[in-house]
Amino acid sequence: MTMAETAREFFEACETGKGWEVCSQFCTPEASFSAQAEPLAGVDTLEGYADWMKGLFTPVPNGSYELRSFAIDEERGNVCAYAVFSGTHTGEGGPIPPTGRSTASDYVYVMEFEGDKIAHMTKIWNSGAALKELGWA
Repeated sequence: MTMAETAREFFEACETGKGWEVCSQFCTPEASFSAQAEPLAGVDTLEGYADWMKGLFTPVPNGSYELRSFAIDEERGNVCAYAVFSGTHTGEGGPIPPTGRSTASDYVYVMEFEGDKIAHMTKIWNSGAALKELGWA
């Protein structure tokens, strides 16, 4: 599988809430994660992030994404995916009872590879705007 194929399959699995159980096949066992986003404070493994995304589908059961850009940087061994996540807080289990409010939130994944597996991912996301749109902040 090419770097692009691995990145795309990981992205699709993660963004549809499949969790680490499915996402792990595309990553090194100790894959790390970073983000400068308050809701993800303390999440430092890709396993933790994949399962966080899976959990997001409880309060936001209609969550979906639109992939807007997908770029492969062979020289640096990474893939960038820019997308917009959309969804409405109609399910229980969020930080507050369902608000019925929606978000359309821009974000970027930068997936760094070791060989044919993702070893680290950085998420670039303005979480504050998304939380305000959902009525969580």
